[in-house]
Amino acid sequence: MHVSLDGFVAGPNGEMDWVILNDEMFDFVGQRTDQSDSALYGRKTWEMMDGYWPTAGDSPNASKHAKVHSAWYNKIDKFVLSHTMKADPSKKVHVIGKDIAKEMNEIKTRPGKEILIFGSPTAAHSLMQLDLIDEFWMFVNPILGGKGIPMFEGIKDKVKLKFITSHVFDNGVVCMSYSKV
Repeated sequence: MHVSLDGFVAGPNGEMDWVILNDEMFDFVGQRTDQSDSALYGRKTWEMMDGYWPTAGDSPNASKHAKVHSAWYNKIDKFVLSHTMKADPSKKVHVIGKDIAKEMNEIKTRPGKEILIFGSPTAAHSLMQLDLIDEFWMFVNPILGGKGIPMFEGIKDKVKLKFITSHVFDNGVVCMSYSKV
């Protein structure tokens, strides 16, 4: 998840115009998606992603990243936290809405690769409150947001983490990853 140095994942109205991206980061994220076969989204983020990624690689001018990520998006299972959506098996879209903890724990025990969560701060907050996130991958952008949607919210108890790795990108963004102890 992209985060400002002062801990915000989006501005007060969800704006992310401060996020810095480049090809080096797209390649790095591509390595992460290669290790996963599922993605988890909140409803709003899924609507944004599904409005773009299914056909992003089809354009004759599509970048390498758009082609690769579009192909990945179309083949993976997508889990969406929502109380209003309906599943769509034709798009490999599964809805988690009633008992998030039970449904997520069932999904996590299935055979397969990692499940990645993209953006989706409200969904991430829900998963953190239920202690369902095993690793945190944060792309810390060199900006102070001042206000907005916080990365961490509603955590009831201290969560001890173990450092996994970090990577500094040429554009000043630092990726840090931690696992739960």
